[in-house]
Amino acid sequence: MGTNPTLSKRNLGTTLLQYALSITAVVTALVVGTALHAWAGEQISYVLLLPAIAFSAWYCGLGPSIVAIGLALANTLYGFIPPTLKFRILTPAELVSLLAFLFSSLVIVALAESRRRQNEKLRRAQGELETSVQERTADLDAANQNLRELSARLLQLQDEERRRIARELHDSVGQMLAALNMNLSAVRTDIERLSRTANALADSENLVQEMTTEVRTISHLLHPPLLDEAGLSSALRWYVDGFALRSKIHVDLDLPEDFGRLPRESETAVFRVVQECLTNIHRHSGSPVAHIRLRQRDHEVIVEIADKGKGIPPEKREEMSSSGTPGVGIRGMRERLRQLGGTLEIDSNGSGTVITVRLPIAETSQPASPIAVPNTSPAAA
Repeated sequence: MGTNPTLSKRNLGTTLLQYALSITAVVTALVVGTALHAWAGEQISYVLLLPAIAFSAWYCGLGPSIVAIGLALANTLYGFIPPTLKFRILTPAELVSLLAFLFSSLVIVALAESRRRQNEKLRRAQGELETSVQERTADLDAANQNLRELSARLLQLQDEERRRIARELHDSVGQMLAALNMNLSAVRTDIERLSRTANALADSENLVQEMTTEVRTISHLLHPPLLDEAGLSSALRWYVDGFALRSKIHVDLDLPEDFGRLPRESETAVFRVVQECLTNIHRHSGSPVAHIRLRQRDHEVIVEIADKGKGIPPEKREEMSSSGTPGVGIRGMRERLRQLGGTLEIDSNGSGTVITVRLPIAETSQPASPIAVPNTSPAAA
């Protein structure tokens, strides 16, 4: 395996710099000691050299430290001695000072080398910990991605199942009830002279009509056919009229006349959000009015649903902001919008609640073609 030339040059440059700094520190101490020798004596050289040795040991490494000690010993032995006495035998006091300096220098180098090895172990342990954290983070990201894909699939299956149930109720049960209603009408005509039987048949006929209306209502609420046939505008107007009649809540729907068609998933998401918000207003807010405003601009749909109720309690808002675990309805709305790249914001106080939805639209929608509203009264819706 070849060696990286850039890395080798960088390591060589660092090593040379460490040796240069170590030698510079010793030379500086010697120069200062030479200047102070006549005033402070020979011992000043040891005092000044020890900080230089400590600097080399702590910041330059083992090799530069040994070079610094050798250079310091050579200059201590011969740097401050007159030329005629260069090779004289050291006195006991000088020998003790030299040995004390050498011992102190070795202790400093040993301590610095021990610290350096401990730091290296800590760096390796930190690197292993960071690698482990990155692996765990990658596993967590993969798990979150799988969970998001599963949530999207569950929402899609839920919509498909609603469509299937709505078709089954309308096509099978609705047809059978219509046939039964015709049979009862024929029987009622034949035995109209019998008042009691006629009254019973009239009551049965009314019950059948109510059951037919109820089945049609359930079918349309599960998945309004207008949503697929005429688009979001017609479906929302139909639903809002029925909701206002049932709940006695005045709903103001601000929807442009030229509001175009959206992708199928986007129309379903907006309709479900409005449906869920109106249900929450009816159940929890106590507001007598509700306002819905839809706008489409710059490839984005903005929906605002507001009421003038009692708002969300402070403890509930604190729970939603701290733990991130709102109710099932709000969590479902946010998940449905997030799968399409949209967002949901909630602003609530003591005088009402405002929910703002932003949903990006990739394609430019076309105006919805006028299609007749199905024969379902607002009261039944």
